[in-house]
Amino acid sequence: MRERIAAAMDIFTQPRHFKLRLFLEGNLIGVFTGLIIALLRFLLAWSEREQPVFYAYLLENPLAIVGWFTTLAGIGYVLYRIVRMDSMTSGSGIPQIKGILLGKMYMHWGRVLVLKFIGTVLGIGAGLSLGREGPSVQLGACVGLGIGRLGKRPRVENHYLLTAGAGAGLAAAFNAPLAGVIFCLEELTKTFSPLVLMGAISACVTATTVTQGFFGADPVFHMGEIPVVDAGHIYLLLILLGVFVGVLGLAFNRMLTFSLDSFARSRLKPWQKPMVPLFTAGVLGFFLPQVLGGGSPLVDSLVVTDYGLLALLVLLAGKFFFTMLCFGSGVPGGIFLPMLVLGSLGGAVFSKLMLALGLMDPVWTVDCIVFGMAAYFSAVVKSPVTGAILIMEMTGSFAHMLALILVSMTAYLVADIANSLPVYDMLLNRSLALQETLRVRIRSHRIMEEAVVEAGSALDGVEVRDVRWPERALLVNIRRGTEQYVPNGATRLQSGDYLYVLLEAEDAQTLHAMAKTRD
Repeated sequence: MRERIAAAMDIFTQPRHFKLRLFLEGNLIGVFTGLIIALLRFLLAWSEREQPVFYAYLLENPLAIVGWFTTLAGIGYVLYRIVRMDSMTSGSGIPQIKGILLGKMYMHWGRVLVLKFIGTVLGIGAGLSLGREGPSVQLGACVGLGIGRLGKRPRVENHYLLTAGAGAGLAAAFNAPLAGVIFCLEELTKTFSPLVLMGAISACVTATTVTQGFFGADPVFHMGEIPVVDAGHIYLLLILLGVFVGVLGLAFNRMLTFSLDSFARSRLKPWQKPMVPLFTAGVLGFFLPQVLGGGSPLVDSLVVTDYGLLALLVLLAGKFFFTMLCFGSGVPGGIFLPMLVLGSLGGAVFSKLMLALGLMDPVWTVDCIVFGMAAYFSAVVKSPVTGAILIMEMTGSFAHMLALILVSMTAYLVADIANSLPVYDMLLNRSLALQETLRVRIRSHRIMEEAVVEAGSALDGVEVRDVRWPERALLVNIRRGTEQYVPNGATRLQSGDYLYVLLEAEDAQTLHAMAKTRD
């Protein structure tokens, strides 16, 4: 214990040296993460290109259809075995990363890295409506955690490296380094930590540089010219768009919960569950191929194809329910990209309605599609800044920051008023509840946690000795501006203080709740 405290004191009393180490380690994480995600993107892009050709071949050779569905059954069994070997490979991977950061989950980084990669390629490659971005975040986190553990770094440093790797995974998947950094701050740690920032920036920029060496610097979505929103009257339409797409987003979490519960209660044997969405994908490949896979080509097609309102509604409903079916089965794969596709379809439906009512000029149609993605993401994930910056980088629409923020915040408020829980928090709570039901216990250990004292919180203006700290917690260090303090009982905490507390992993949430502003 004394060695852990000494190591923590060395880290936080010499922040310059620690930041430099995080910067160097972040670059190393970025290189390996970029290479892994580049391979993942290459394989998924190849399967995406070949799917139309393959289904055209099946139509010309009906006997081959039997072989294809037999192959889908085999893929389903492999996905079942992957999740059976390590439950951390199931689903998106982002809730698992949040659980690790809270000290409530443990991950065998090497095993998850290999199994998650294989499962993601097989599932999405076979046509499941899942995204590569959640798995990319988890794969990057595995790289960061692996480098920390192989280097025998202390647990507190491993958390920073894991966070940096997670951001690098998102950045590499989307060609969006800034969104990767903001994702680490707004979604994973929910605090603006200079230490998180240092590792995340170096990892995200390096990972993006590596992937751009293979795929170029073009944005992920090809939206063509996006008119700049400069007329005052369009902002009322943007607010209406935010409300419209925000309401659509409310159904996402509810239906996701229903799908997960339905699969859990079904009488299907565990090995049969992945085959349900895979066989459905096999059928949809002949009748509605646009909803297969992550959906990037569908977003691009909305710009160049004049879909009618009915066609858009069919695509929206098909993509929505197929995504629910795929994710509910528990196979490896994320919901990040499908969310954005649903948002773009929602924006396209909104533009059709406004055009039919004569309330909008057709020139703003592309804007509605782009802004709809940010709105849907914000309503479901409840991270509006990440959503706005992500869409800005993915579409190359750098002149639309104000409009993106406006639409994102409007959709966020719709979800907040409806008391909708952020989707990754909801999924994490489900996993922790299941873990408790199965009486799975993670070996208790002490971690060094960083918390920021917010104005009006239970810690603001209180002396250290008067704080009801979690049991066995030890306040090691306080950083106030550029100054470092070794606290004593009479030290009075202030808003803006960065606290470094050694405590049991399961008490981390309690500490952050104490530091947050009271409602």
